[in-house]
Amino acid sequence: MGLQATLRALADPTRREILNILKSGPLSAGEICERFDITGAAISRHLSVLREADLIRDRREGKFIYYELNASVLEEIILWIKDLGGNEND
Repeated sequence: MGLQATLRALADPTRREILNILKSGPLSAGEICERFDITGAAISRHLSVLREADLIRDRREGKFIYYELNASVLEEIILWIKDLGGNEND
């Protein structure tokens, strides 16, 4: 997915908190939902946006879907941001 989708996904505080939660390791959708005071449908939509931006990956185990960070995309974003800051004196 493109940079635009990634930045849009990162713009939402709930999605940033989901990414923060996933830093500790994979969690099921239900485990993620337990940490928020919003509907499961809303969490599902946030997870979908994060997945479309390639910021998270999902895998099915039986009837559960587990989500985890896609660190490579986050690293690319960090490098891009650092590069922006490096051009200030050009």
